[in-house]
Amino acid sequence: MNNKERLFSIAKKIKPVNKKKFYKIAENRLNKLIKPKGSLGRLEDFAKDVVAITEEERPFLAYYNKEDKCLNLNKCVCVFAGDHGVVEEGVSLFKQDVTTQMVRNFLSGGAAINAIAASVGADVLVTDVGIKSDAPFQGDNFINGKVKNGAFNINKGPAMTENEAVESILKGIETADIVIKEKDAKICATGDMGIGNTTPASAVTCFYSKKSPELVCGKGTGVSAAVIKKKAAIIKKAIESNIRGGVNSDAVDVLAGVGGLEIGAIAGFIIGCALNRTPVVVDGFISTAGALIALNINQAVADYMFMGHLSEEKGHKTAVSLTGKTPILNLSMRLGEGTGAVIAMKIIETALDMYNNMLTFDEAGVIASKLNV
Repeated sequence: MNNKERLFSIAKKIKPVNKKKFYKIAENRLNKLIKPKGSLGRLEDFAKDVVAITEEERPFLAYYNKEDKCLNLNKCVCVFAGDHGVVEEGVSLFKQDVTTQMVRNFLSGGAAINAIAASVGADVLVTDVGIKSDAPFQGDNFINGKVKNGAFNINKGPAMTENEAVESILKGIETADIVIKEKDAKICATGDMGIGNTTPASAVTCFYSKKSPELVCGKGTGVSAAVIKKKAAIIKKAIESNIRGGVNSDAVDVLAGVGGLEIGAIAGFIIGCALNRTPVVVDGFISTAGALIALNINQAVADYMFMGHLSEEKGHKTAVSLTGKTPILNLSMRLGEGTGAVIAMKIIETALDMYNNMLTFDEAGVIASKLNV
């Protein structure tokens, strides 16, 4: 069995959640709480989803550590980092070395994702799967999962080999295992860092949506209309030239042809969360491109995913529509890093706090049968 066959064999183990059984369990409790049925809207849906994913009647995202006398919040956002050779075509305002600089900021705690994650009580973990430099990153929150030093320029050829694409996905699965099995995360979120990565994310979205690149390409880091037009032309050429098998290509072929190493790792991370029956909140455009790769390996991963937010990046609405998911938030964000996903995590945590901590009518002494009619 080669690596690609092994990957598909691993992913095949993911089964759809048993919604019929576990939604009924969750609804049985929700309908006894001191409120009109369904009055908390999507919060009730989120609670039902987590019950079904975890197969726990009363799932909790936190526990009280008696030894340290503190509340441990088992939430983690994993930021996957990788560079892109297509940056040399001038598709981004920033140079590739900014990826390295930003990862240093993630590890030192100074970036947007660190501030936002701290506000919701989530840990930040960074995995290097494809940064161009070999900077000596250190820290308990860093994983060296390097597959290669950056994806190749998709304007000149495939982003990576088939084996490298598979390896990037496997690194994501391994990261999920570390976060869930070793760090005891009960809910995870995806994040990304990679200068130029809106170009491969747009390419993946265009391939699966069959939409013209002109309808998907956005401004990324804030590029001009002329650069967006250039990006679209590069993507059109890359889809036609780089993807082995054309329209019949599998997800690994698409990733290898036009994707990115961090996109592959995000796909693997989503698969890994599903394998571990752990909810995963997908961030913005780049993360959703990873979700599309994961979904096209095994559609059942959809049951384990929450779509954190709708990004302002032009192609994200198209990418989201392909997942069949409704974003939790729409805050006009387009930063990436996992920022939207961790905010959405708090909404899911709120839903579970409601589900677990509200009183039932019987517990509260409220007699619901006495209606004023």
